[in-house]
Amino acid sequence: MTGIENFSTNEISLILLNLGGYLLMFLLPKKLNREVACLSILSGLATGMLFDFTIGGGVLDFYRQNDSNHYEVFDVVYYALFAPAGYFFMYFYSMLHINKRSFIFYITAWALLALALQWVFTLLDILTYQNNYKLIYSFPIFLTTQAIAGIFYEFITDGNQKKPA
Repeated sequence: MTGIENFSTNEISLILLNLGGYLLMFLLPKKLNREVACLSILSGLATGMLFDFTIGGGVLDFYRQNDSNHYEVFDVVYYALFAPAGYFFMYFYSMLHINKRSFIFYITAWALLALALQWVFTLLDILTYQNNYKLIYSFPIFLTTQAIAGIFYEFITDGNQKKPA
């Protein structure tokens, strides 16, 4: 892991996105109990990091984060964004009372949102595609990961979310 050689737009953007994400996460009314909230944060982190370590900067190397293909300090700040994303996914899943009929629409909406955010990340030079990777290739990955996250939510809550503690 390397240090900060070039503090630029991508690092500033990551700081602001993290501040906004975590602030919103803590300001929203509590809809998830403590255990589900922790699992949502951990599942967001684990899913994002798994894919970034495999198709991102790892085995397949289809895109790089920040300024280089080597891990640097701000990659940790980038990974920190996955925690609020996991929380928001399950928070709104609970708040909107997603059921069997609305599940596919919810998953598709989140996959499209993730695609839009990834596009914004390319504009901010947070992500740079390489090895002929295209943004649209991420859509089936997002559909799959969001579907798994929804099934995971149903599993950990057994379809019945309790009031927060």
